[in-house]
Amino acid sequence: MSRIAPIDPERLDAEQRAVYDAIASGPRKGVRGPLAVWLHRPRLADRAQALGRYCRYDSSLPPRLSELAIMLMGRHWLAEYEWAAHKPFALEAGLSLDVLDAIRDGREPAYARRDEALVHAFMRQLHDHRAIDDTLYAELEREIGRDRLVDLVGVAGYYTLISMTIKVFEVPPPAGVTPELPNATN
Repeated sequence: MSRIAPIDPERLDAEQRAVYDAIASGPRKGVRGPLAVWLHRPRLADRAQALGRYCRYDSSLPPRLSELAIMLMGRHWLAEYEWAAHKPFALEAGLSLDVLDAIRDGREPAYARRDEALVHAFMRQLHDHRAIDDTLYAELEREIGRDRLVDLVGVAGYYTLISMTIKVFEVPPPAGVTPELPNATN
């Protein structure tokens, strides 16, 4: 049970209604999960959803790498909602079930593609050391380019916000989804 209930769409004020309608009519096709929490603060919801829309739909990263980063963030935070919401997108984008299972289980995946292995190493180093060493930075920049590297950091930051929201407000996984992450309570 979430610590903060979604606002009934019939009880939205004008500012909330404008943000709700913008989100619901866009590619997300609905207001749920962390977005429903943010709607309590419509200006936050508006700005955050705009950043999220860029990170999810408009960044220079191919969906395969973007979804890999999102799955790594969900696993890092044990954010079950994020994991469950993005697993189908990750598979559709070309990540293998073996890779996702390894990430879920905390094992090093056997990546077939160098860019995926480098993104994984980047995310791990960023979380473990709160920094990126020069060698990894140079390798990843050579592999995916500067623009995609900048967008990767944006995706990591946005999905940190998403994951923190999920964890603090105990946003449950989508209805009908069995939790997969270890020790995940929400």
